Amino acid sequence: MNAGPLVVVGDVLLDIDIVGAASRLCPDAPVPVIDQAGERPRPGGAGLAALLAAAEGREVVLVTALADDEPGHRLRALLEPHLELAAFHLHGGTPCKLRIQAEGQPVARLDVGEGRAQDGPVGPRVTEALSEAGAVLVSDYGRGVTGHAAIRTLLERLATEIPVVWDPHPRGEPPVPRTRLMTPNEDEAARLAAANGAEIGGGGLASATRRARHLARSWKLEAVAVTLGAEGALLCDGPGAPFLAPAEPVLAHGPADSCGAGDSFAVRATEVLADGGGLARAVGEGVRRACDFVHSGAATAVASRLADTGSPVVRPPREEADAWDVAERTRRAGGTVVATGGCFDVLHAGHVNLLQQARRLGDCLIVCVNSDDSVRRRKGPDRPVTPVGDRVRVLRALSDVDATLVFDEDTPEPLLERLRPGVWVKGADYAGVRLPEAGIVQAGGGEIVLLPLLEGRSTTRVLSTAQPSTAHSSTAKGSTS
Repeated sequence: MNAGPLVVVGDVLLDIDIVGAASRLCPDAPVPVIDQAGERPRPGGAGLAALLAAAEGREVVLVTALADDEPGHRLRALLEPHLELAAFHLHGGTPCKLRIQAEGQPVARLDVGEGRAQDGPVGPRVTEALSEAGAVLVSDYGRGVTGHAAIRTLLERLATEIPVVWDPHPRGEPPVPRTRLMTPNEDEAARLAAANGAEIGGGGLASATRRARHLARSWKLEAVAVTLGAEGALLCDGPGAPFLAPAEPVLAHGPADSCGAGDSFAVRATEVLADGGGLARAVGEGVRRACDFVHSGAATAVASRLADTGSPVVRPPREEADAWDVAERTRRAGGTVVATGGCFDVLHAGHVNLLQQARRLGDCLIVCVNSDDSVRRRKGPDRPVTPVGDRVRVLRALSDVDATLVFDEDTPEPLLERLRPGVWVKGADYAGVRLPEAGIVQAGGGEIVLLPLLEGRSTTRVLSTAQPSTAHSSTAKGSTS
């Protein structure tokens, strides 16, 4: 682990979202009228990357160029409460991107400010910050910071000593030799490879691999990870087979907004490398962080948090947020929310049959899953056999399951009070039994339905018919732990 701060080097932009509602067209042109518009500013470019790293509790120094103008002053005010700025002079106006949105849907974008960093003095603090770095993330937005002669000389030295991650831009500078990881997206990789003499056509993993390897050879990089959007990221770090870190499906609130996902990916990859992790782990965790970031509402959520609380921290509870959103969208569309629950310790054909039948009763199926502690209280100290994270992952892979929720209580009553399913499903083995959650389900306007079970299929039976020696050994170990 490198003890120094995470230093982000690159071009900072001022992003401003102008957000309002649109219910009518302008009388003199076929364009929407944005009513009750509000302004939400946030740092963009390297500023957003540095802010995301600081939101995770990292010590962060941002090396950049800032103009002495009103947008530049706004950027300082947005950044300085959360990280250290080591800035030198930006020649020209601060680059600003204004996105006009109507109820979350982009309507137009205006770009102003053509400021660029130019060679000249950078000041002692910039040099000190880079010399003290534990890891460096270069966030290049093509505005000249990464091409500054003094900064580039320092980066070339640092790449031989500490992890340097380079998030490139087609109009930016090539990464310095020995860069640990470069993180272009598909389009950037294609354009960068073409600019370096390799017109590699087509899409898919094969083309991405060829581009990544060409760039690594051309620039003497240790590894290249091409981000593939919803497909994840492809890591090429040598002549062997590439490593694909797949992305999980993202359920975003409203129209999907991937703005800033690449910054989030690069930040997390840099953090893992700074802490001594390997490239595959860095890329895998980067993909997961980017998925979480898009799920939370992306950079728009950062702007909202800055405006509302002054903090950039956005950490949604992914599993729960998915389920609540699925239920709400289903109800808004006039559909029926179906829910069921259980331990699902060793998933078997009986479980699958029940879930298939349950899904046919409505328009979405949400499965409430007992936590490990809840299973132990119900089934004994040797259960569960499968930890809750794995149980949830298997359930979410089933096409009939739309979302999951985990509960720690003995019954899912607290979840059901909030979820308000239209149908609560249990197996026919509960016939004649007064369910403790019945009152809550019915009070929420729902009904309880019992479904038939597949005869002879149960977790207990599966475990009891396992090899006796294995079962006995497992039980013995559990009783002594």
